[in-house]
Amino acid sequence: MKKKVQVPEDNTIPLNPAHPVAQPRKHRNPMTAPKTEAQKKPNIRKIVISVLMALVILAILVVAAYFIKQLIESKFYFCSKSVTFIPLEKACDGKADCSGAEDEESCVMKFGANTTFPLRLVTSRNVLQVIRTAENTWKSVCSEGFTEQHAETACQQLGYSLNPSFTKVPVGVLPSDLKAAFGMVGSSKPQTFQSTISDRKVCSDGTVIALSCCADCGLSRSQDRIVGGQDALIENWPWQVSLQNSGQHTCGGSLVAPNWVVTAAHCFNGEGRKALARWKIVYGITYLSSSSPSSVVQIVVNKDYNAARNDYDIAMIKLQSPISVAESSRPVCLPPQNLGLKGGDNLVVTGWGHLSEKGSLSSNLQKAQIPLIDASVCSSPSVYGSSITPRMICAGVLTGGVDACQGDSGGPLVYFSDRWMLVGVVSWGVGCAREGRPGVYTNVDQMLDWIHSVMQQYR
Repeated sequence: MKKKVQVPEDNTIPLNPAHPVAQPRKHRNPMTAPKTEAQKKPNIRKIVISVLMALVILAILVVAAYFIKQLIESKFYFCSKSVTFIPLEKACDGKADCSGAEDEESCVMKFGANTTFPLRLVTSRNVLQVIRTAENTWKSVCSEGFTEQHAETACQQLGYSLNPSFTKVPVGVLPSDLKAAFGMVGSSKPQTFQSTISDRKVCSDGTVIALSCCADCGLSRSQDRIVGGQDALIENWPWQVSLQNSGQHTCGGSLVAPNWVVTAAHCFNGEGRKALARWKIVYGITYLSSSSPSSVVQIVVNKDYNAARNDYDIAMIKLQSPISVAESSRPVCLPPQNLGLKGGDNLVVTGWGHLSEKGSLSSNLQKAQIPLIDASVCSSPSVYGSSITPRMICAGVLTGGVDACQGDSGGPLVYFSDRWMLVGVVSWGVGCAREGRPGVYTNVDQMLDWIHSVMQQYR
């Protein structure tokens, strides 16, 4: 659920046999009349009815088995090594209850990125840059010598496996801070992308590389929860997923790759939320349900997450099997760093959260268009003051009436610029849609190093 801070709280046709042909017999048979067609038909009906009843019974057994399995999984953890069940509450409690401590291995884990991720994409043009650690400077990458192999290596390092694409950007149109230093790629097959870079003062053809690692991200059928929002269709927001704990919708999330979901760290607070067996992901749906859930193999919470301050409120979930990219299920784009959003820019938040502060979950996906609130306004004493950190952004209407709410937590806040980009993760706020208390979201721009590090570490 969204952590609301109450003063800091979605199927044979039988063939009739031919009439028997009389044959000479050595023995006299009983003088019985052959069966007429009318007498045979009831037998056919009986067969058909029996088959249909068998199919119905089989279907009932399959459905019953499914729900029994769901019930068992919601109450017990299966120890595969010892072939025993333990109460789910005993999984991830710090004590080994399964043989080989199996129950303590499949748990939510913490991960921190100790260094700056060596690659990044910057500005709305997605300019590729590499950091020179010794100088602590970022270098834009000259286009000469840059190949598809280099693009694949860079994107794989960033955690993507989809086919990348790249274009050339004239140096002259770049901001001054992207013109200061350049690197050029070598011709050898790279192991890590940064190992191919050599320093250059200028790019010989005057262009640098702009890279896209996810060709299908951020597309929706319409290029045009939630208090004060409207009904939405998943085809328009195909990255939206439902995080379900023991079959119940608990939080939202965003597909950022076919096998990765970004959500909020606070969704995993409290007892009974640490075992991976409790969690499933449901995607590609407009109406909230738990049908066809996907299993997860990893839940990674930012190790710097501070529950008291709601800081570093971000987590990632790796799916057991990648999704099939389709109209109702595809990733949203991660933004480049330094996208340059400003107060008043239009954003969209989606989810199945409460329709009012003390209301109930929405069964239909909801959307709301809200403006970004300037950081200076959000951190002013009259709003949230020092509770706002650089890892947070605010969006909403200061007069109230439109906001994310409980159940929207972890869901996407997106911005459109050619494609939809994930710029925020529903995090916290005081109440829902209150005057002077806008929604607070995890600032994805500040979390990109961590996101890419997780995707690389657990790929």
